Amino acid sequence: MRVFVGILLALGFATALYFATLAEAQVECHVCLRFQGRVECREAAGADRDAAVRGAVSNACALLARGVTEAFRCDATPPESVSCED
Repeated sequence: MRVFVGILLALGFATALYFATLAEAQVECHVCLRFQGRVECREAAGADRDAAVRGAVSNACALLARGVTEAFRCDATPPESVSCED
């Protein structure tokens, strides 16, 4: 019985998190970023355009940067291209 209740609680939490995330994501952006000669393109969704672009840049930098110092520099790099949909 405890396992069943635990599974129901976990499913309820996951469902609430899913719908809360969907409510926040109103804009989706596709961003291409060049850092140290490499290009990475990623998509992200956010409550507004700025949040979606920041998320996509962070996702791209996670693949492009090696280490904390490079990650900070990468995050400050302007994207090569940005396209967003509401």
